[in-house]
Amino acid sequence: MKNKKASLTIIFFTVFIDLMGFGILIPILPTFASKELNITDFEIGFIIAIFSLVQFLFNPVLGKISDRIGRRPIIIVTLLITSLSYIIFSIADSLLILLLSRMLAGFGGSNIGVAQAYIADITDKSSRSKGMGMIGAAFGLGFVFGPLIGGMISEYGYAFAGYGSAAFSLTAAVFAFFLLPESLKKREEKKKIDFRLFDSEFSLKILRNPNVGIFIIIFFIIVFSVANIYGTFAILGYKVYGFTDRQNGYLFGIMGIVSAIIQGGLIRILSKKFSDYSLILIGTIFMTLGLGLLPYGINFTGVAIIISILSVGTGVLQPTILSVVSKKSPDEHQGAILGLNQSLASLARVLGPIWGGFAFEFIGYEFPFLTGASFTFITFIMIIFFFKSKLRQV
Repeated sequence: MKNKKASLTIIFFTVFIDLMGFGILIPILPTFASKELNITDFEIGFIIAIFSLVQFLFNPVLGKISDRIGRRPIIIVTLLITSLSYIIFSIADSLLILLLSRMLAGFGGSNIGVAQAYIADITDKSSRSKGMGMIGAAFGLGFVFGPLIGGMISEYGYAFAGYGSAAFSLTAAVFAFFLLPESLKKREEKKKIDFRLFDSEFSLKILRNPNVGIFIIIFFIIVFSVANIYGTFAILGYKVYGFTDRQNGYLFGIMGIVSAIIQGGLIRILSKKFSDYSLILIGTIFMTLGLGLLPYGINFTGVAIIISILSVGTGVLQPTILSVVSKKSPDEHQGAILGLNQSLASLARVLGPIWGGFAFEFIGYEFPFLTGASFTFITFIMIIFFFKSKLRQV
């Protein structure tokens, strides 16, 4: 038990340090592309999407490889690749180089499914929500400090923000190399690893499984809903509200603080009082309100309040759904199924920013946010329809 707690702490700090580097670029990437490279809002959507497209392709591959050779080597190598991607960002002077940096970052970011499988390896089903919540808290804290640092560093030049991100990911790799133990005790006995980028046969088999498939689909819709604002939220602040990079950084920091509070501790209390199904229902209500109101925040204070409401929703939903998927997955396929789930989530992060960028530029700045609210409301209806009997038991 003591060793498991230590491993949880180490994987938490590894993900946290890496996500600080990722968080540095979140509030400044769209404005950098717009101001420095004169890239259109629609093209910014593609820049955000390319990261997730690579994740979509490689998440299941890395998950399967980690089932075969272990989680630790995958985590370390991908952190090094992530660090390289940020260095390339710092020297980007064209759309193509910026796309290259985001593609490499996407490959490096394909380790999230592996990190989730690491948590599944060292927790039992009763403490799985808490473990997944720690990953969520690491994300949240990374988004607290990263955007704040990014917003401040960018005032001295966007290249410095890239080098800062690279330093954090490299630190995480060194940290993992020396301190992170291997979590996988029983490896798959396959003689040959399946390197197909997307195993459609396996994916359809899992999605047709009524215990797991419905939650993977719900997670896909939730991620798509949030992904509509990945590239457009900073542009909304910059073009509509007149916020600076620093103010955008503060807003992303607020998102991170609220998510860290929810996923780092409050989710543990909530999961004891409410069923997983009820928590998903509560999360969708907060998310729908937050997304739908974002274009109507009026000023910084209004937007900060609305983004906090949204963050409560995402903070409840993400660890809860991940926990349910993990609980209902066979132990020997944790890496593959969580990798598939993360891969489809990455596909949602491809489609969301592309639609968001298109809608922002050609339909109206409100539409990416209203689209997200509408799709989140669909998941609310799905939970009531599919799990009505479960909700009555709470």
